[in-house]
Parts: sequence; C-alpha cells; structure tokens
Amino acid sequence: MALNIRAAAAKCIFAVIDKGRSLSDELPLQISKIDPKDKALLQECCYGVLRVLPELEYEVRSLMDKPLVGKQRVAHFLLLVGLYQLKYMRIPDHACVAETVAACPALKCNHLKGLVNAILRNFLRKKANEDNSTLPDAIKYNHPGWFIKKLQIGYPNDWERILAANQIKPPMWIRVNRQHHNIKEYLALLIEAGINFSNVDDKSGAILLTKAVDVYKLPGFELGHVSIQDGAAQQAAVLLNCQPNDNVLDCCAAPGGKTCHILELTPDIGKMTAIDIEENRLIRVQENLTRLNLTAEVITADAAKQDWWNGEKFDRILLDAPCSGTGVIRRHPDIKWLRKATDIDILTKLQQEILKNCWSLLKPNGTLLYATCSILPEENSQQIQAFINQTADAELIQINQNQSIGWQILSGENNMDGFYYALIKKKNHSS
Repeated sequence: MALNIRAAAAKCIFAVIDKGRSLSDELPLQISKIDPKDKALLQECCYGVLRVLPELEYEVRSLMDKPLVGKQRVAHFLLLVGLYQLKYMRIPDHACVAETVAACPALKCNHLKGLVNAILRNFLRKKANEDNSTLPDAIKYNHPGWFIKKLQIGYPNDWERILAANQIKPPMWIRVNRQHHNIKEYLALLIEAGINFSNVDDKSGAILLTKAVDVYKLPGFELGHVSIQDGAAQQAAVLLNCQPNDNVLDCCAAPGGKTCHILELTPDIGKMTAIDIEENRLIRVQENLTRLNLTAEVITADAAKQDWWNGEKFDRILLDAPCSGTGVIRRHPDIKWLRKATDIDILTKLQQEILKNCWSLLKPNGTLLYATCSILPEENSQQIQAFINQTADAELIQINQNQSIGWQILSGENNMDGFYYALIKKKNHSS
C-alpha cells in the first residue's frame, strides 16, 4: 500500500532538518514509497517547506504551547507540510486539513490527530489578521541570519534581490550538443515539437525554455543531442576554450555536465581526464558520457593530492571547486539549512589547497578556470585575489568588462544560477 503523501513529505523534511541528509538523497527514497502519480505533489511539499521553513516554524511556535519532541518530533514536520499547503497551494483548505490529519497513523502518531487538526484550523482562523512587517529578517526572508548578514556585507545594493531570486522555482535551461546540431537547427526542432523557449544566451548558446518539460519530450534527448544544464554552468566550457590536442583535466567533475560540454565543443582535444573524490558520484559522470557517446578517463581521486596523477602536465584545467552551493539555493533549498556559517572557513581552506595543487599540474602557458556555484566573495573574488598575490607565475585574465577579479553571476541574474568564474594563465618565465 502506498504511503500517505503528507507522511512521506514529513519524513523527508525530518531527515533533512534533524538528520542532516540532503534532499536529493532523501526524496528518491520517499518517492519509491508513494503512488507514482503523486510524485509532483510530494516534490512540491518538500521543496516548498524548505523554501519557507523559518516562516512555517514561526507559525507553529505561535500556535502551540510546547514543541513536539522525541518520538513525536516527526509530527512537527507534518504540521509544517499542512501549513505550507494552506498558505501556498491551491488545494481546498478542508482537503488539506483532512489529508494532513489522515497522515498521523503512517507516522505512528495516531494519538496526535486531534492536535494536528486543531492547530491547522486555528491557523485558518488567524490567517486573515497576520502582520509580518515586524518579523526578524530570518523569518521575513526565509534564510538563515548568518547568510543574510554575509550578503548585506558583500552586496549592499543587491542582497534583497538575491534572497528573492532564491525563493523562485528554477527555470529549465538546455545545452545543445554541437556534434549533432547548431543552435539554430535545434531551435527549429523545438518549434516543430511545440516547445517554447524565451532566451538564447549570447556567450554559450544555452537555451532557456519558457516552462519545464519532460526530458524525453526534448528532440533527440535519448540520442544525446541535448542535455539539461543551467545557463551559468554552460559558461565553463566556453571560457576554458580548449584547443585541438590539449591535455585537459576536469577537477571535481561530478556529475559530469561540464566534462561532456567540453568534449562536445572540442571533440579533437588530446585527452580528457575527469576526477572526483566521491566514487559513487562518478557513476553519473560515466552515465552522461555514455548517453552522449563521449570518452574520458574517469578517476576517483582527491584533488588536493597527486597520488592519482601520471606526471603529464595539463594544458587546460577546469577546477569546479567544492563550495557552499549558495548560488544554487533555488534548485536545492535544503542548502540553506544544511550549510552553517562555520563551514565557509573550512571550505575556503580546502579551495586554497586544491587550487595550489592543481596549479602545480598545469603547463607553462596553460590556463586554469576556477569555478564555484557560490555567491560568497570569500570563496570567489577574495580567494582568487589572494592566490594571484601569492603566486608569482599566475596572471588573471579578465573575462567580464565590469568586474576586475573574475566574473560573479548573482542568483537569478539573467535567469541563471549564482556562479563564479576566474580564468588564470600560467606565465612562462623562460620566454
């Protein structure tokens, strides 16, 4: 028998918030327990609750005398699911309340049915009189306070816009495999298939669809003619600008979108090596290569070490550095609650270590593209400025006329994810 959808959502959010599991790991487990036709509803409940978590937590606190703890804790997350539906979904109020109450037995909290029912009904009564103008920023903007402070310091004119962009459902960008079609040809195929698009990025040729579609409806998807990849991520292969016969390293490569894009744009490079520290994530890299009929040497390796390296230096290195992921919150709202302020110092030290190690693998006159899906200056412009200051043979190549140290794409800018790029050339001192 399929699990009640609200119960599945409560279990999923409980695992993320209290157990520290990622949504992308936990959601598939819960999807496997429900009726397949309810998948979209479960996803909406989980993503939605995580987007507006502080606001919902505030509502629950104001409606209860004491919090649910211990074995009853999972019912707290059921209440969040119920409140999210009442506030943000078009399901009739009576159906939301009834279905949420009906989820109690599946969570082994049958005795709390009356409480869940009363809290949701009380919320409906008080909803009309709500005044949110005096709430703390963390509740008003639905982001952790430490993150809001960092944005206010880093982007005094843009912080509110960034927070608002994080709360919007992400659009669907696609990448055309140039080995099969040029952009113009593929746009014609989209029109023929009745799939609307709203933008084509000038630099990369990334196509923004007007609304998301099933991937198998995209012309030639199963044949490797097109892939799903955000417009910001598609800048990497273009900026790296690989040439025929180049020896190329994609460092921290999983899930392999950028690896494949480089090979699509420059099929006659000498060799592509893709490394990642997590062996299970490299399965995705291999799957992507196989679907697109591309070849790379895929190695499980720690990018901060050289025990995997055969001694041949690289002409081009893409370092997609481990980062806070703060630029992709709209795709992964659990990042807001899994990431802690103390993580940033740890990450910047790891980035320094990997950057230094990768630099030693680069040939003179070679180029390294440093990339993150972060919007925090500590991980991006400040990190690169420090590296340039400390590295005599490093020359920063300007890639954005409005920014002196790399290119920071802010969350939601041109409908893209938040991303950072810096292109660095290794000077040849002998010439």
